[in-house]
Parts: sequence; C-alpha cells; structure tokens
Amino acid sequence: MKIHHTFYLSLCLCFSTSSIFAAKMPMPADAPASYEAECASCHMAYPPGLLSEQSWKNLMASLSKHFGTDASVDAQTRAEITNWLIKNAATRQKYSETAPENRITKISWFIRKHDEVRPDVWKRAGIKSPANCGACHIDAAKGIFSENNIRIPAK
Repeated sequence: MKIHHTFYLSLCLCFSTSSIFAAKMPMPADAPASYEAECASCHMAYPPGLLSEQSWKNLMASLSKHFGTDASVDAQTRAEITNWLIKNAATRQKYSETAPENRITKISWFIRKHDEVRPDVWKRAGIKSPANCGACHIDAAKGIFSENNIRIPAK
C-alpha cells in the first residue's frame, strides 16, 4: 500500500510540475533594452521561449514587413535583439515548431491551448487579436500564462 501512495504522489508532482512549467515562460533577466524599446513599443514583449530559434530568425529577417508594418531597425540593434532571442528561444519540443507566417498564434500548441475560445471572443474590443496575450492573461507581461489567472474581457 505504501508503494502505491508513493507512486501516486510522484505522479501528481510530475503532472503539477509540468503544468506549472508550461504556464510560465519568464522573460530572461538579460533582455537588452533595445528589445523593450523597439518591440514592446507596439506590442507585448513576448518571452523568447514562446518561439523556436528558426522562428525568431525568420521574424527578425522580415522586419520590413512585420505584420503589415515596417519595423526595421538599424543593423546593430537587429543583431543584438536577434542574438538574444536565439539564445533564449524555445528548447522544449513542445515549443520548437517553426511558426507558420512567423505567428505564435498559428503554432499547434497555441491553437490547442486556445481551442475553446470562440472566434467572436477574439474580436472583442478588449482583445482585438489572439496575439494580445495581456488582454486575458493578467500576468502575460511577466511571462506567466496560467489558466488559473485569466480574465476574458466581456466586450
């Protein structure tokens, strides 16, 4: 009987640890000031662990056509941000998929995690887009995407 309890406890800890890890994607402490200044001036500064190395390379190589906006930066800034993003890119297989169209919202794990969200919810004025993580995930700016701390705007 003692073995069963130990096994059950181990199993619970394993699952709770993995779900906690999946909900946290903290911003690395060594984020260059240019990342916040350039990237977060238009949208949330996404934690680099949300995309694979190849996805970040693709995204940074196409800044002149960054989702309908010219987000070009000088070569030194681009290199600094790119190097940091690549250094901190996703390493877990779950997040290592190359993002279709360079969009986090098109990656299979994102779609799977948000499959219960109706299409009309994304269009609410308080959300506007699936890419607006902070609209529902209260601590998204800290890299915390816990399902236990979500507030979906009513309108």
